[in-house]
Amino acid sequence: MTEWHFYEPEQGHGLAHDPLNAIVAPRPIGWISTVSREGRRNLAPYSFFNLFSYRPPIIGFCSLGEKDSLANVRARGEFVWNLATRDLAAAMNETSAATDEDEFVRAGLETLPSARVAAPRVALSPVQFECQVTQIVQLQDRHGADLPGWLVLGEAVAIHIDRAMLDDGVYRTERARPILRGGGPADYFEVGEQFAMHRPT
Repeated sequence: MTEWHFYEPEQGHGLAHDPLNAIVAPRPIGWISTVSREGRRNLAPYSFFNLFSYRPPIIGFCSLGEKDSLANVRARGEFVWNLATRDLAAAMNETSAATDEDEFVRAGLETLPSARVAAPRVALSPVQFECQVTQIVQLQDRHGADLPGWLVLGEAVAIHIDRAMLDDGVYRTERARPILRGGGPADYFEVGEQFAMHRPT
C-alpha cells in the first residue's frame, strides 16, 4: 500500500529540500544570450525553459527576479538561445554566477555573430535560436497577485544547427549530448536511453 507524503505548498513541504524542481525534471536549459541597450553582453542559464509552439517556433524562459537578461530583452526585444551540452557544462555553470563581469569572458567562451539579432551566439554550442520577443508575462498567483517572475516568450526567426548533428536531414538529439537540469542545488542529467512510440491513430 502506497504511503503518501502530502503537503500544501503555502504551508511548506516539510522535507529537507523543496522537491518541486526535482519532480518536474529533468528540464531543458535556457542558455540565454542578450545585449543591453548600451551594448553590454550577457549570458545566463535558466532552468525554467521550454519550446511552446512549432509554427512559428516559440520558446520561453522565466526570470525569477529582475535579472540582466530580463532588462535586456525589455530594452532590445530579442535574445539568443544556445544549446547547453555536456562538453559545455562547466562553462554554462560559470555563467550562472551573479557578477558584473562579461559572462562570455568569464567562462572563456568564443562567440559568433547572429544574423537577425544583436546578441552573440555561443560558438561551440551546436544549436542556436535567434529570437524576437513576442510576450513578456508577469506571473501571478491564484489570487491575481503579481509575483517576482516574468515569462519571456520569443519567436525563433533564425536557427543555426551544426550539420554534424544531422543524419539524412534528421536531427539526432543524443548526438549533441544536451544537458538537463535536475533537482537539488547541483543535479544535472545527460540524455540517456532512447525509445520510440508512435502516436495511436
